Amino acid sequence: MESKSNGRFTLGKQSSLAPSGSDEEGWAGVPDEIDANIRLMYMANEGDVGGIEELLDSGVDVNFRDIDGRTALHVAACQGFADVVRLLLDKGAQVDPQDIWGSTPLADAMHYKNHEVIELLEKHGAKLKIAPMHVENAREIPEYEIDPSELDFTNSVNITKGTFIIARWRGIQVAVKKFSDEVMADEDKLRAFRDELALLQLIRHPNVVQFLGAVTQSSPMMIVTEYLRKGDLCAYLKRKGALKPSVAVRFALDIARGMNYLHEHKPEAIIHRDLEPSNILRDDTKHLKVADFGVSKLLKLTKTVREERPLTCLDTSCRYVAPEVYYNKEYDVKVDVFSFALILQEMIEGCPPFRDKQDDEVPKAYASKERPPFRAAPKLYAHGLKELIEQCWSDNPADRPTFREIINGLLCIQHCILKKQRWKLFRLKCIQNFEAMWKKERAPKGLSSRSSATNL
Repeated sequence: MESKSNGRFTLGKQSSLAPSGSDEEGWAGVPDEIDANIRLMYMANEGDVGGIEELLDSGVDVNFRDIDGRTALHVAACQGFADVVRLLLDKGAQVDPQDIWGSTPLADAMHYKNHEVIELLEKHGAKLKIAPMHVENAREIPEYEIDPSELDFTNSVNITKGTFIIARWRGIQVAVKKFSDEVMADEDKLRAFRDELALLQLIRHPNVVQFLGAVTQSSPMMIVTEYLRKGDLCAYLKRKGALKPSVAVRFALDIARGMNYLHEHKPEAIIHRDLEPSNILRDDTKHLKVADFGVSKLLKLTKTVREERPLTCLDTSCRYVAPEVYYNKEYDVKVDVFSFALILQEMIEGCPPFRDKQDDEVPKAYASKERPPFRAAPKLYAHGLKELIEQCWSDNPADRPTFREIINGLLCIQHCILKKQRWKLFRLKCIQNFEAMWKKERAPKGLSSRSSATNL
């Protein structure tokens, strides 16, 4: 049958999350010439059990979705037709499909207080998928809220340890961190989501990844940040290996500036607590940005914090975590300084810290005051670079410098490196000029350059 519809089905009751003013009046009766799939939607709206059963027996898809992502089960749940809901479920209808507003049949039934339908859906395993941060009053929706229908995940791929995926939003590529329904059911993880969201709204710095918005009014909830297509520092180091000291210092300054901004943030300092190469991204200008604040902490009333439970190597990257964090002791911003030292050394050495040890052995080595060996040539650690690293990974956090002090130290080191490079260029230029003058003096007068070369 040729379709006479654009695929949008409208009725008196819409999704419980539909934008206000979207309701349109339904039709009284089903049009004679209409696509069979849309006919199913109208029959569900009218409670026509016999007609629905006949359509489904003829091969119509019970899970057909209209342009708004709604199914016949959504419609029947809105209208409160328990017999239609029962028939659709018996015919294989998915119990928890989501429309473009993120609403499910159960959410719609609850919104319209159709108690018999609610009970029936829950018996078939339906679970409420409205986000825990959902607000009843549209005026309370946060300004950063992104309509999930604007996010296009076509051909999306995982990035940054699989935590983020690429999507398109309003014509640009973005990085999206999704939180599954299972995660949202965990109170601790929900609290972490709220904390990360609250923190990201506070951060604006050239060396920190930019927060663009979030999805909090539907499930799955998501955090959206800028996408840096150059990838993370971990992948870059795997490709490049050891970096030149000048490049390593330049990168280290980017990291230190981003971290100094976090540590000096007012009124509350921010501890990243998971600073490692895969959480540091490269932008198109070859500069670095600190990213992924999933386990970051705000220092509010106290100057130190403590984990609620001991960390494992499944929670975080053990190779870059300060021993006081891993062993569940109180810690402060200096844990990020410890991680920074390991990253800086890795950029010079070209390999991760303690590459010959298993993950679970590394924090034990740190606790025993072991540190990764300096294998690279001493000249690569000139101008105090090695001493800076050793100070940053001191066993006593109080002995570790602040990032402001680190920036000052790195600027001095960078100045020495640039001065040495300029001196090398000057010497090379002098030698080239001398050689040119010597050749000119040795060449017999009046002869061509070819003849002069032959005589020489």
